[in-house]
Amino acid sequence: MTTILIISDRCLYMIYGGETVFRKMIRIKQQLEDVECIEILKREKRGVLSVLGDDDYPYGMPINHFYCEDDGKLYFHGGKTGHKIDAIRRHDKASFCVYDAGYKKAGEWALNIKSVIVFGRIEIVEEREKVYEIARKLSYKFTDDEEYIEHEIKHSGSGTLMFALIPEHITGKIVNES
Repeated sequence: MTTILIISDRCLYMIYGGETVFRKMIRIKQQLEDVECIEILKREKRGVLSVLGDDDYPYGMPINHFYCEDDGKLYFHGGKTGHKIDAIRRHDKASFCVYDAGYKKAGEWALNIKSVIVFGRIEIVEEREKVYEIARKLSYKFTDDEEYIEHEIKHSGSGTLMFALIPEHITGKIVNES
């Protein structure tokens, strides 16, 4: 296997045996532990999913998500047609970025923000019962009104496309805006 090492603008990028090895974080002191990255993915309700859109332009969209601890995948839902779905069907690689509301240290103006970026591949969830199961779990991030959730699934579930981002690399960091 051949290893190619490229150093560009202070970043390390490696290709090993034809597979990408993701860049190492430059500011290692800001890096979050894996456990904290997962907690942020579980807690935060929205992020930005980025795919390769029309004419190879990046296409990022705000979207709700559910992180499943059982399989380690991030789940999203949407309609069965549109720009996002066309892009996913053309190219399965994507990234997803989530960040928290941040906090300020006493007496300081600067915001401290924790963010997580997930790189991976998207797969469409075909099994209807799995779609409904994940839809329920995603809904519980917003409401515990089971009657409402079941009504929405009953009336909109058949028109919903569920897809999963299978992580290949997850990284997180804390940034101080000062």
